Amino acid sequence: MLFVFSAPSGAGKTTIVDRLKKSMSGLGYSISHTSRRPRENERDGVHYHFVDKDAFGAMIEDGAFMEWAEVYGNLYGTSFAAIDAQVSKGLDVILDVDPQGARNIRDRYKDSVLIFILPPNLDVLLERLRGRGTEGEGVLQLRFKKAVDEIANCVWYDYIIINDDLDQAIAQARSIILSERCRTSNQLKRFGKVFGID
Repeated sequence: MLFVFSAPSGAGKTTIVDRLKKSMSGLGYSISHTSRRPRENERDGVHYHFVDKDAFGAMIEDGAFMEWAEVYGNLYGTSFAAIDAQVSKGLDVILDVDPQGARNIRDRYKDSVLIFILPPNLDVLLERLRGRGTEGEGVLQLRFKKAVDEIANCVWYDYIIINDDLDQAIAQARSIILSERCRTSNQLKRFGKVFGID
């Protein structure tokens, strides 16, 4: 199964996804490709596969991406190879993508589960963005405007989690994953033959 997480910058998606990866069995994580430069604490092959724009463009032409999008002037994409590597291990896969990428995934994989993380309100979102201290006011305002625009996309997601308490938000995300794993159609895919049910 594909669990697709999206959120505006500052909503806490990365923290939630990281905690899920560490605390739940049977989950793999798709490491995205990006053309942006690594941040100070990021490592190639761990946080992203960092490539230049020419290499990214060549991958697009080769059809290597399940989905890709341009965000803030940088390219981001999820490769088929990254997904296949996790699925071949028998894992469900968490994807961390923007709403444009999520829509592309849903178009290709109808059974994917889309989860949108929201902050409790816009004031908290702006406070979180400022608290990062990684951007000047101009970039921060662009991110905030984009975040407000992205929030409108939450209406076509399967689930919405309001991240006003991190532990509760993580518990809700865990519950969604566990519930989806127990859905009849998913259980039959995994165990139907064992019981002679096709």
